[in-house]
Amino acid sequence: MGWDNPDEPSAQSEPAANDKAGAFESELAGRISFEFLREQRRARRWSVFFKFLAFAYVTTFLVLSVPGDFGKTLFSDEKVTALVDLQGVIAHGSDASADIIVTGLRAAFEHEATSGVILRINSPGGSPVQSGYINDEIYRLREKYPEIPLYAVIVDICASGGYYVAAAADEIYADKASIVGSIGVRMDSFGFVEGMQKLGVERRLLTAGENKGFLDPFSPLNPSHVEHVQELLGEVHEQFVNTVRKSRRDKLSDDPDLFSGLFWTGERSLELGLIDAFGSSSYVAREVIGAEEIVNFTPRDYSIEGLIKRSGMNTLKSLLGSFSWGW
Repeated sequence: MGWDNPDEPSAQSEPAANDKAGAFESELAGRISFEFLREQRRARRWSVFFKFLAFAYVTTFLVLSVPGDFGKTLFSDEKVTALVDLQGVIAHGSDASADIIVTGLRAAFEHEATSGVILRINSPGGSPVQSGYINDEIYRLREKYPEIPLYAVIVDICASGGYYVAAAADEIYADKASIVGSIGVRMDSFGFVEGMQKLGVERRLLTAGENKGFLDPFSPLNPSHVEHVQELLGEVHEQFVNTVRKSRRDKLSDDPDLFSGLFWTGERSLELGLIDAFGSSSYVAREVIGAEEIVNFTPRDYSIEGLIKRSGMNTLKSLLGSFSWGW
């Protein structure tokens, strides 16, 4: 019997320490495994959530893409008035581009329940080319479906390219206060020559081709360039006038200002022969076409980009355009 030396480790302490270390490692491994599994479950839940969100987005997109009240007439024999909206500046890439309007018009004419088509216009004009595409397609569709009339209904404004499109309709309706006309062509630019001289800025323009610096805003106007532009604008204006005469024929008055680029109220436009009568879309559907139920066939872009565009986020881009031309 004797005292243990405190400086010497006990024979029993070493296994106990090993047991504690093993238990700690086991517990740590268990916790790591548990956290890993919990993280996996969390990731799966987020995956399911985002899949559901994507599914909901696609479903909403498909539902909203169906024109107007199409579902009401899908299984019905009731005749309807098909409506296509042309709103805003007529330009490639806009909601009033030829691609969008023509797509809507084709769907409207092709639907078996369509009794008549209304092209509702609220536009200050835009691209001569895009307006021409729509005008040509309206004539093609009217020839292909002679039993289906197409009426243009003007809301607030139908000027320049907007009227170029409207002229292809069987008849044109407007409100007494609508703005109609502006049958002309324009090209916009600017000049900074004097401003640069005052600032002491020298313009250095290098070109290959004597006319490559055509209408350069930092160089003096070249009379030959101005003459060329006037010929070009005159040619396009003549195309515009001929298109209006082709459709309106003897309905037009002989007013000398008719094709001068001026615009008038709907009341005065009726006297000039630019429109046929007063009436809204609902009036035309009910009283002229005889199918009060209106189905909107206007294609809509419900993508994020499309929603942003329609919210007006691209207004600044339009305002910054320094060189434009159109009806």
